[in-house]
Order: sequence, then C-alpha cells, then structure tokens
Amino acid sequence: MVKRLWTKIWDRYFEIYRLLGIVEKIFLSIIFSILTAISAQIYLKLPFTPVPVTLQTFTVLLSGILLGKNYGSLSQIFYFIGGISGIGWFYGGQSGILRPTTGYIIGFIFASYIAGYFSEKERKVFGMIFASLVIYILGILYLGIFFNKSVKDLILIGILPFIPFDIVKGLIAGLFAESIKGRKKDEEI
Repeated sequence: MVKRLWTKIWDRYFEIYRLLGIVEKIFLSIIFSILTAISAQIYLKLPFTPVPVTLQTFTVLLSGILLGKNYGSLSQIFYFIGGISGIGWFYGGQSGILRPTTGYIIGFIFASYIAGYFSEKERKVFGMIFASLVIYILGILYLGIFFNKSVKDLILIGILPFIPFDIVKGLIAGLFAESIKGRKKDEEI
C-alpha cells in the first residue's frame, strides 16, 4: 500500500511537471539552486583538505532526477552564477570564483545533467556514481591551480576522503530514481 502511494505521488509529480511551461520549469530550477545553497551550509570540514563534506552532491543528483537533465543542469548554472556573483551561498556562506572548491561546483552542472540522463535509463545507480566521478575530476583539476601538488596528492585530498560519503549519496539518489521512475526508459521529462 505504501509503495503504491509512493508511486502514485511521483507519477502525479511527473505528470504535472510535463505540463509546466518554460517559465515554471525555470522557476523550479531557481528553487533547486536555492536548495543546493542550503545543502552547502550543512557541511563537515576535514582538517587535511580545503574541501568539505556537504549534502550538495545529493541535491545536485536530485536536481537532475526531478527536473530532468536540462533544467537540472540549469539549476546548477544558477547556483554557480549566483555564487561567483557574490551571493554567499557556497559552503560556509562563501562566494567568488577564485576558491579551491570552484571546480567541484562547475562539476555540479555536468553531474546534474548526467543524473537526469541516467535517471531515464535502466542503470540509474551507475549514473549517479558516474555523475559524482565527474564532480571529482573537475574538482581536482581546479584544486590543482591552488595547490602545487602531484595528481596523487590531489586525489588524496580532493577525492579519496569523499568516496564513502558520495557512494552512499549516489546509491540513495539512484535507488530514489528507481523507486520514482521504475524501469521506464528514454522518457523525457
């Protein structure tokens, strides 16, 4: 009964979402940029890396799942532009482009698109993990600009500490996508 209700709620959400116009979908993208900003304020600072553990990755994946690849990535573009324009909504109330973690935020744009794409395919969990990998790659590329370290050291401070957290977030997001979208393939939202 609970599963049927859960499915019915999300089927109704996507039915309504398909009927929305561009303005409403852009508004939802702005809402998700704000949700990403809120999730950035829930963080754990690790002493050996300038990169915090946040709930942002999960929110980024959800933006792709719930808004689709295009509007999900648009929400992250709004988040990025807002933060580099001076809105203090990056983690810890920060803003600006010249920060060691900016590469991860650029990765959010691509990760949301990937999450949206894979949420419509059969390999949803794989897609969420792959989206997280893209965040890592862009994150350490930008991190390397700020720290004169080897690729190995950048991986040690910019990827390895976050793998357990992001696997959990990716699994939860992938299972969420499966639970609300089932095994439907190639259905554009």
